[in-house]
Amino acid sequence: MFIRSERLFLRPGWPEDWRELLSRIADEAVVKNLAKAPWPYTPDDARWFSSQPQHPRLPHFFITLPTASGPAELVGCVGLGEVEGEVELGYWIGREYWGRGFATEAARAVLNLAKVLGHRTLVAGHFVDNPASGSVLRKIGFAATGKQRHRFSAARGEDVQSVEHRIALGEPSDCDAEGQDAMRAA
Repeated sequence: MFIRSERLFLRPGWPEDWRELLSRIADEAVVKNLAKAPWPYTPDDARWFSSQPQHPRLPHFFITLPTASGPAELVGCVGLGEVEGEVELGYWIGREYWGRGFATEAARAVLNLAKVLGHRTLVAGHFVDNPASGSVLRKIGFAATGKQRHRFSAARGEDVQSVEHRIALGEPSDCDAEGQDAMRAA
């Protein structure tokens, strides 16, 4: 499964991507904001993640930025997963790409795909010390639920306070749906 957005190309990871993945995510400032990624992030972690198969209803993507001069650059990752029986949106962006709107663009593209896949509601969260991620979630239509919870951070090795968000996607649609207009915060 592949997704093309205005500036980005979202694609599955391939085993040969592990070195570029490692160069983007082996940064404590990135990994400390993720629940499942360990710190330090090792070549074996990158090899494992790059070779993970796609789940048909919970896909994950490498976010790439096409270039005029050669192969697309890996920017980060975005995808759907399951947490406590709900479908969760997750993402990360390499530090050198922060502040350029790539997380918002990639997450919005995955929201549209989630609706096509028949998901009606998504959840997401961010650690309280990562307000930039909360800003991304609000930009794409998520609303804070008013709940916070402790969520384990593998990188930090402890529970960290997380702000919870939710979005209702509405009825399933096809790939040509108008996207954002059909979604609302729940």
